[in-house]
Amino acid sequence: MSPNTAFLLMAQYSCKVIIPLEDVRRDIFSHLTLQKMLRKLGSGDIALPVVRIENSQKCAKGIHLQDLAGYIDKRQAAAARECRPLHGFCPYPVR
Repeated sequence: MSPNTAFLLMAQYSCKVIIPLEDVRRDIFSHLTLQKMLRKLGSGDIALPVVRIENSQKCAKGIHLQDLAGYIDKRQAAAARECRPLHGFCPYPVR
């Protein structure tokens, strides 16, 4: 995980450690409804662990800031690997 990504997420989410699912959906997965995002999280299509504040089904759920930063960094690295063969270069280093 890049310290820069985590730092920027801390600023974006007012230093919250657990970011509510709706906020993550709105900002990162805006193409999905909350229900579809939950299904993809549950099936592993989106590789992010969901933090439940309690054991109840109706409890607040969120994504830990470090997990989200790691996910974003992995997606960026995949984009960089994809970019290089297509264009012969990549504007940023591949991690």
